Amino acid sequence: MTTVAPPTVGAGELRTALRGHASGVAVLTAATPTGPAGVTITSFTSVSAEPALVSFALADSSSTWARVKDCRRFGVQLLGAAQRDVAERFAAVGVDRFAPPTRWHTGPHGVPLLDGCAAWLICARHHQLRLGDHHLVVCSVERVRTGPAGDSLVHLHGGLHAAGGTAPTPKGPHGPESSER
Repeated sequence: MTTVAPPTVGAGELRTALRGHASGVAVLTAATPTGPAGVTITSFTSVSAEPALVSFALADSSSTWARVKDCRRFGVQLLGAAQRDVAERFAAVGVDRFAPPTRWHTGPHGVPLLDGCAAWLICARHHQLRLGDHHLVVCSVERVRTGPAGDSLVHLHGGLHAAGGTAPTPKGPHGPESSER
């Protein structure tokens, strides 16, 4: 039996709709036979707490996908608000992303890790699916390290922005929605 997928909206229409949905910014890294590889991603998400699983998606057309598709382990660096330059460098095409001024070191299992991030995860490939024009990779989280506290970096409306990490002001008699002060 052949299943026919229902029609979907076009890529442009989907991108327009999702521009106002903030996505966390991370850098995916891996050790490859030709040296370290890395790319800025906004598709990173938590999948499960027990077991600890996360996922990311990379496009078929990504030159980084071609380099990391056979890697067993990955580094996921969650970027802080002050790391906009890192996100832009790892999103750029045709540059050595690990050359200065990038500061990085070799972590567990030879995985390249960027310095100064909000958090680092060392992940092992758990499952992979090809979905449309992307590959969805689910990874088990083997190690976590947190960096300095601060605001995170998000992608919103086509740009990179700091996402405030402070708790929202409570509603009530003295909060922002109160007429009594």
